[in-house]
Amino acid sequence: MLAFPSTYTVGITSLGYQVVWATLAQRADVDVRRLFTDQGDPPHRHCDLFGLSLSWELDGPVLLDLLEQQRIPLWAAERGDNDPIVFGGGPVLTANPEPLAPFFDVVLLGDGELLLPAFIDALQECRSAPRPERLRRLAQVPGVYVPALYEPRYDSDGQLLGVEPTEPGIPATVAKQTWRGNTLSHSTVITPEAAWPAIHMVEVVRSCPELCRFCLASYLTLPFRTPSLDDGLIPAVEKGLAATQRLGLLGASVTQHPQFGELLQWLDQDRFEGTRVSVSSVRAATVTPELGRILAKRGSKSLTIAIESGSERMRQVVNKKLATEEIHAAARYAKEGGLTGLKLYGMVGLPSEEEADVEATAALLLALKKATPGLRLSLGVSTFVPKAHTPFQWQGVRPEAEKRLKLLAKRLKPKGIELRPESYGWSVIQALLSRSDRRLAAVIAAARGRHESLGGWKQAYRAVREGDASSSEPLPPPWEEVIHASWSPERVLPWEHLEGPLPKATLLKHQQEALG
Repeated sequence: MLAFPSTYTVGITSLGYQVVWATLAQRADVDVRRLFTDQGDPPHRHCDLFGLSLSWELDGPVLLDLLEQQRIPLWAAERGDNDPIVFGGGPVLTANPEPLAPFFDVVLLGDGELLLPAFIDALQECRSAPRPERLRRLAQVPGVYVPALYEPRYDSDGQLLGVEPTEPGIPATVAKQTWRGNTLSHSTVITPEAAWPAIHMVEVVRSCPELCRFCLASYLTLPFRTPSLDDGLIPAVEKGLAATQRLGLLGASVTQHPQFGELLQWLDQDRFEGTRVSVSSVRAATVTPELGRILAKRGSKSLTIAIESGSERMRQVVNKKLATEEIHAAARYAKEGGLTGLKLYGMVGLPSEEEADVEATAALLLALKKATPGLRLSLGVSTFVPKAHTPFQWQGVRPEAEKRLKLLAKRLKPKGIELRPESYGWSVIQALLSRSDRRLAAVIAAARGRHESLGGWKQAYRAVREGDASSSEPLPPPWEEVIHASWSPERVLPWEHLEGPLPKATLLKHQQEALG
């Protein structure tokens, strides 16, 4: 059973979920069924494996509802030989699986193209063995993390000292696995019921070479990989366009594919008349009139660029290699090409940010509106949330971010610029889930039934911290320490036993370069 922690419409639009499902479905020795929060394929009479693909922290608690629905014990320690092996993967679990670790038997760290075949092969070799033996065998597979075989140690003040194997022969660390094949992923299911109806999605690049200091999509997925045009991208596009006339080109920075210009020229051919092409976020400095023209000709209405901040100083801090003039040029070229809208993405609450930097973001948007009249502008803005395996993982969420979101609304809304702010409160919960260790599992369990409200999370956290005094279970640290505190470089991080693409020393060096 392969589950997604949302509705069918949302889940089937996830390219990662589609790829995992297709990889399993193509195997003769696996019978895979899908499960969403609102529907699913007919269930097995007996389920050996229950998998969850997780791409957003706030979806994590849904796992418990799905397990209960399938009558699977919530806690891995309570499962027996006849219960399914519960496994998970995706960017959230690869970055920091610890808050959810007690609910999983197995976590796959990294790219599914490599991990899934090795995981299933190992499991088939020992499927009739007792559960503890199966888990020990799986722990030997590169990139496969078995939380039950690792135990956190804390000092008398509740500080984490390390997460270590519980028995000999278990690897001390587990390294994220990286797919380096010539092809990346593309849709295996095209349906009008998807959130993006009847679209064929093609992954143009994986990771991003820019290395913005807060960015999980860049740092966690290194190195930057691009399939070749003739052997990878064009065949993937052709395959989808045999079934639909809607094409989505995906990636953190699609226009940085070295042959993206050639791909655009290929899509400019008359035979693609009637085909609608959309692209995910593009790097502002790569926008050209030609890009705008071809996308407009192929049905796109707008372009999306991430600017992070209107302040040159802040863009230097986060390593966003982007000049103000390049942002103006992107808006100009989008309009000249025939596009009617420009979507910009920014952040507030970044480390070292001052109010003047937020005023600079408002000033930039107002200047763009004046310079490109008729171009519809919108700004999506989120609060900085520290992510594991990035240089800013040691930085906390800044409480002043809430006021800065309101400041942008005050400056921009009266001038007719659409502002789409993400909730500050939910950014706080996101940080709680991205930065915590295994002690948060008790909070996640306590928040069940009320995890859709901020108050519910705070009540659950307080209840666990003020819980049974006779319990030997270690208590989670104070709320402020997890969410808002900046941590020292010497602190043992909850995910330190899980190796990302870059070592801690390199991430510290990048943080030093950013913040001095």
